[in-house]
Amino acid sequence: MSQDDIEASKAPLLDHLIELRSRLIKSLVAIFIAFLICFYFAENIFNLLVVPYARAAGGMQNIHLIYTAPQEYFFTQMKLALFGALFCAFPIIAMQIYKFVAPGLYKNERQAFLPFLIATPVLFILGASLVYFIVMPLAFTFFMSMQQTGSVNQASIQLVPKVNEYLSLIMTLIFAFGLVFQLPVVITLLGRAGLVSAASLASKRKYAIVVSFIAGAVLTPPDPISQCSLAIPCYLLYEISILAVRYIERGRERARAEADAAV
Repeated sequence: MSQDDIEASKAPLLDHLIELRSRLIKSLVAIFIAFLICFYFAENIFNLLVVPYARAAGGMQNIHLIYTAPQEYFFTQMKLALFGALFCAFPIIAMQIYKFVAPGLYKNERQAFLPFLIATPVLFILGASLVYFIVMPLAFTFFMSMQQTGSVNQASIQLVPKVNEYLSLIMTLIFAFGLVFQLPVVITLLGRAGLVSAASLASKRKYAIVVSFIAGAVLTPPDPISQCSLAIPCYLLYEISILAVRYIERGRERARAEADAAV
């Protein structure tokens, strides 16, 4: 490459870096603003996240949470505000990513990329909703069944969670389920790129079952209800991914057949 070619390539690279910095700054500003708003409403958000525990206990009046360090609840609110900020700012972050990538794509590639960008938050919300409405109430019903009332021969054992531990548990589950629910997006993108095929995915079903239950064991509390609640949807999403890749392959075959017929 000549010196002139090198000099000619510097300007586009610099433009891309400036554009990337601009998109990052806008994303960080969106996260910061969302963080301030979520921190202001942190107590309300926390009470909202406590609802699954309350459903298992039979109502808010039947639950108690504690914190044992003076700063613990404050840092819990900070963590909660960051969690809410990332969740609320995701549409803006995704749009900045799309605007950065889109100029380098053809029109048909942009049309193919946009549905995946929309599907990502939708699937994440579906995973979070599964945690909120089903997994957490079932898990805490299981945990609370281990309590025992005191008697002459038995100690009184009650579940009194710490606020930071409860928040860490539900946030971990929400992120775990939200990420697992991205499986169709990831596999479909790989299928569109030609890196995987429906036939190869179908031949690996037995491995998918094993990996699904391993993910359930690693990412959820150590109770069978929570583990199955993640493992079963994970495998179902794998089957949906096979159908999506098969649909893409059929579309590719039709386009190839139409091109051959035109020739």
